[in-house]
Amino acid sequence: MENLNIIDLFLQAGLLVQCVMILLLSFSVMSWAIIFQRSKILGKAKKQVDQFENSFWASDELNVLFDKAKFNKEDISGTEHIFYSGFKEFSRLYQINPNMPEAALDGASRSMRLAMNRELDNLELHIPFLGTVGSISPYIGLFGTVWGIMHAFISLGAVKQATLQMVAPGIAEALIATAIGLFAAIPAVLAYNRLSLSVSRIEQSYLNFIDEFSAILQRQAVAVRK
Repeated sequence: MENLNIIDLFLQAGLLVQCVMILLLSFSVMSWAIIFQRSKILGKAKKQVDQFENSFWASDELNVLFDKAKFNKEDISGTEHIFYSGFKEFSRLYQINPNMPEAALDGASRSMRLAMNRELDNLELHIPFLGTVGSISPYIGLFGTVWGIMHAFISLGAVKQATLQMVAPGIAEALIATAIGLFAAIPAVLAYNRLSLSVSRIEQSYLNFIDEFSAILQRQAVAVRK
């Protein structure tokens, strides 16, 4: 028993317990891939928010920012995409009916919120999977453990005299499933909470920008009307 390692325990486990271990290890690998990918994407999104807001408040002409966004419309994202969608819709509706700026403002607000929702969908991609892994992995591991222990005790029924040396390896093999379940679940839960918080902060930045930009458009519409 002293010479057993994790690989030995895996190889000596029953087929079902092995399948449980492989499933949990797959969950762990996928979780870490998502963690690194989403962390990179969210970091880039936060940087983009800061950069565009600096450019936005430093610019005196919205048309210049819009023309720049329009030229790169296939590559824009985040706050710049929200700005582009809102200003484009506002300009279109205002040209149709200059006497009703309220309709243009409402249209711009709806367009910006739709663009924001699309951006958030991209940012949140695969993050719920981490929550799922964190929730179900311990139970899947526990199922493998219970099954393995049951199998170990059933095997003992075939012998006349059971000893600790006979039952311990089977129990150890089964408990590995629970350990792997926790190994998959704990990082997934921590990452899910951290990444979800990052998305919430970026969403709040988007909402703040929509409110501020809507106020600017309203002031411009009122000034032109006068």
